Amino acid sequence: MSTSLDRRDFLTTTAVGLSVSLASGVSGAANPSEKILVGVMGTGGRGIALATMFARQANVEVAYVCDPDAKRVTQAATEVEKVAGKAPKAVADFRRILDDKSVTVLVCAACNHWHAPATIAACAAGKHVYVEKPCSHNPQEGEWMVAAARKYQRKVQMGNQRRSRPKIQEAIQALRDGIIGRVYHAEAWYSSNRPSIGRGQAVAPPEGLDYDLWQGPAPRKAFRSNYLHYNWHWFWHWGNGELGNNGVHTIDICRWGLGVDYPVRVTSAGGRYRFDDDQETPDTHAVCFEFADRKIIQWNGFSCSLAIAVPAGGIEEVFRGEKGGLAITGTGYIVYDEKGKEIRRETGPARDTDHIANFLNAIRDNQPLNSEIEEGHKSTLLCHLGNIAHRVGRTLKCDPKDGKILHDPEAMTLWRREYEKGWEPKV
Repeated sequence: MSTSLDRRDFLTTTAVGLSVSLASGVSGAANPSEKILVGVMGTGGRGIALATMFARQANVEVAYVCDPDAKRVTQAATEVEKVAGKAPKAVADFRRILDDKSVTVLVCAACNHWHAPATIAACAAGKHVYVEKPCSHNPQEGEWMVAAARKYQRKVQMGNQRRSRPKIQEAIQALRDGIIGRVYHAEAWYSSNRPSIGRGQAVAPPEGLDYDLWQGPAPRKAFRSNYLHYNWHWFWHWGNGELGNNGVHTIDICRWGLGVDYPVRVTSAGGRYRFDDDQETPDTHAVCFEFADRKIIQWNGFSCSLAIAVPAGGIEEVFRGEKGGLAITGTGYIVYDEKGKEIRRETGPARDTDHIANFLNAIRDNQPLNSEIEEGHKSTLLCHLGNIAHRVGRTLKCDPKDGKILHDPEAMTLWRREYEKGWEPKV
């Protein structure tokens, strides 16, 4: 089991950037009986969960697990072996997966700044991609991901698994069928009890971590003690705050239920209210997205407070229409009449494996993806716009055709990012 990376190979491969030739090996599983080989990039808690879930699928083999942290990738290989009876190869650099022509799928559960660059490179290498949410670190990357999926004709699914839950699908169809009349308002929440990240110190990276490779496409920053392995979420350089971390799940359902794509106006309020520390992203955040057809999405995030359950009863999203309301829970939905009386309640399974099965069926039988990358990009873009509005401190006016920010050059500078030389994504 090799977790080391030859330095000469690293420098040589990096020099050609992330533009991998399609001729390097287009793989696919057109035959439903053909085994699908998978490589999993990023082996934190979510990565290990995905690796073991893929390993349990019929006629699927997790051939690789990948992480620049030797301890983590070794643990992931052990967990997959427990499920599958066979240990996958453990590697540090995801490009070793792309080099293997027998691999059909890259699962990207690495940090946010890796999602788009890895997906684009994997598409170019002929791999289908299951990429965790948010699908991109910035809006430009989302556009590139859609372009890469189209250019290389790859299946790319974002990991917002609620899209594959049967009763949530049923709820969205009920909204389409007019169960509460014209729907014009959607609201969602997220709350947690995250502690302070404190003040970081300049220290050496943990033993066994290739920090240079972990940073990959992101411009280099010296290591500090409060970056890894989770707190990177709260630094703009790598993460997207709670809005991109968990808000994307519920905002996606709101957008889906309202049947909207790109907003015309985005407002943001909030900040780092609970603690005074190194965190750059808000812990208390209120965002509003307005759409051209008299519809609105509101999201409230409370990263550092569980003092009051908002809302109660497991409700994650609420829709308001001209003839009543509909609330979606993690496993089902509730319908209310105009006076707030409950008139229908449905519950069902909430299995992440349904989203994985949909992805595999799309590869094998060309079935539609439940969260094809263009849909994933649209929902992720709302999160990016909410964060940009927060960072510039003013309301954004947006083009309803593509979400681009209008008449605000400063805000548009946050539409994309700079990349470490040699790591620039190329479609």
